[in-house]
Amino acid sequence: MSNKSAECKAAPGKYMPVIDRNRCEAKADCVTVCPYSVFEIQRLAEDERKQLSLRGKIKAWAHGGNQAYVVQPTACQACGLCIEACPEGAIRLTSTSDIVGNNSTTSNTDNAD
Repeated sequence: MSNKSAECKAAPGKYMPVIDRNRCEAKADCVTVCPYSVFEIQRLAEDERKQLSLRGKIKAWAHGGNQAYVVQPTACQACGLCIEACPEGAIRLTSTSDIVGNNSTTSNTDNAD
């Protein structure tokens, strides 16, 4: 773990990152900076690809259909390093109490088609 982990703001599981599928370009900066291995780069699932905006579909195609995924959401300690590192602004932290019942670590908020 990095020295930055000491700056984390919350206990594990209180917050989790949510990735905007229309913005993510799989540059893996979030994977590199996260001291808790919350992220992985994976192939975008076909059902998720279908939900993308036109811009999101173009970005996904241009980046080989790969995107960052939250694979260990309960390990997140809200340090915010992923948010700072993401050049596309595709990550936000959400309280897990806001997600209860939704069970989603992705969003499609880019409406600019």
